[in-house]
Amino acid sequence: MSLPAPDRRRGLLLGLTFVVAFCSIVYELIYSEMLRVLFGGTVLRYSITIGLFLFSLGVGAFCFRYLSDTERNFFRTEVALAVAGPLGLLLMVGVNSAPWIQFPLKSELVLVVSHLPIVVVGVLSGLEIPFLSTLVDSSGDAFSEVLGVDYFGSLVGTVVYALVFYPTLGLVTTIFVLGLANAVVALLFAYQGGFKSPSVPVVVACLLVTASYGGVIAAGESAERAVEETYIGASIESQYPPGQVSVQIQDVRRTAHQRVVIYNRTLAAATDRPRRSEQCLRLDGQLQLCDSWVQSYHRGLVDAPMGMLPHRPDTRVLLIGGGDHIAMNRLRKYDVTVDQVDLDGEFLEYTKNHPYFEQYHDNAYTYDRLTTYKTDALTHLRTTDRQYDLVLLDLPGARNDDMLPVYSTEFYRLLRGHLTDDGIVVSWGYDRSAYSTHYVTYMNTVRAAGFDRHVAYHAWGDTDGDSETEQGERFYAFSPGPGPSPALGTASNLTDTQQRRYADAEWQPVLRYRGVEPNSIFNPNYDIIIN
Repeated sequence: MSLPAPDRRRGLLLGLTFVVAFCSIVYELIYSEMLRVLFGGTVLRYSITIGLFLFSLGVGAFCFRYLSDTERNFFRTEVALAVAGPLGLLLMVGVNSAPWIQFPLKSELVLVVSHLPIVVVGVLSGLEIPFLSTLVDSSGDAFSEVLGVDYFGSLVGTVVYALVFYPTLGLVTTIFVLGLANAVVALLFAYQGGFKSPSVPVVVACLLVTASYGGVIAAGESAERAVEETYIGASIESQYPPGQVSVQIQDVRRTAHQRVVIYNRTLAAATDRPRRSEQCLRLDGQLQLCDSWVQSYHRGLVDAPMGMLPHRPDTRVLLIGGGDHIAMNRLRKYDVTVDQVDLDGEFLEYTKNHPYFEQYHDNAYTYDRLTTYKTDALTHLRTTDRQYDLVLLDLPGARNDDMLPVYSTEFYRLLRGHLTDDGIVVSWGYDRSAYSTHYVTYMNTVRAAGFDRHVAYHAWGDTDGDSETEQGERFYAFSPGPGPSPALGTASNLTDTQQRRYADAEWQPVLRYRGVEPNSIFNPNYDIIIN
């Protein structure tokens, strides 16, 4: 038995309510993630997005009172969302992909414009509930029912985005799926519900949008790659003076935890430097490796501190990070036992057989005294009672608040609890002269965790191809006690010249800087983040 026409109409409208609520919340999640990629700061970007979205919902709901012709305007709203949603993401990418255009207050203007899509989608979404409530029941009794379905659609949207859309489709394809859904809602409303016919031009526009989005979704991977390469290449080039660097993206891969970019950069010739090209790696926008300094970095991370330790199987090393297996390649030459902890199992597998990494790691993941744990470092440290002679932190820098937990007192306190009597922790770090605010916060954080002595040193290598040794990355070795003899550089993998660089290394106290709070998971100090 078929339902009466009023019941079919009500059921259709409530179904459309679910779909539009689903789309609206996922638009905002995509915008939040895109803003995080563009400007950093997960907590800040998501907080601002939520605040702006809720405010804009209120503005849209307020504007409803000034609109008549509910059926026609609801249709127009859905068509507008179908266009504005995907266009907003492309606008964000576009305004951040023109490093060669410079003018006063450019960065401030770009930041403001990048947040406009949140407001536009929010205002349009704020109109939907009043429209749908009126359409379901013009007496206004349907408001609570429509609102309940709207909240349920928002819940499903957040879950599906996190578990399905983002990890499998990516931002670009997902936002076109949402735009297509809004367009389909408009067409269903116009032709399946028995409503008044909207204007022909708007219907034609909606059909064109539907067909166009279907094509983009069908070519999803290519579209995603084109947008990513446009932004990523421009973003990297913008970090150098105009014309100094050209970038060619070679591979983009997104895992569940990070975006992996391998690219070729060509540095323009200068009076003291010939033109040269090299491959580099970035994770979530942060530079990790380049051909010119990959070896010197790992000499500093692994070979220099190995001079403090015996080279035998009962020497136990904890390597946190190092998913490229390059640090592991150097560790196995010392005949030590290694536990490696890396959250990103996809990246660990990806780098095993990729030519860029194979040239450096020599299948080090097959080392017979290596145990790999695909989990986060905090969980591993909380669930094991194993003690280590050396902990190596091969982690990204503190460029966003996602890294706050591994730059916290709680994390370093856990590390201290897993060290042997003469055990040490070694990490790459930022130099005080360039990042003084970060430096003093980091040192207070480490000291508060119980590390009161440290050795600061640099990696050394020929990084510019002129056959001269240059000073490279900064490293810190921390000890909670007197520490072993700081015989940095006496490991067999360093040349005599490199070893002499460390001849005067000594343990120094970790100073306590007044007026600076350490960074804690429960009481974060955002000064530790490098802007």
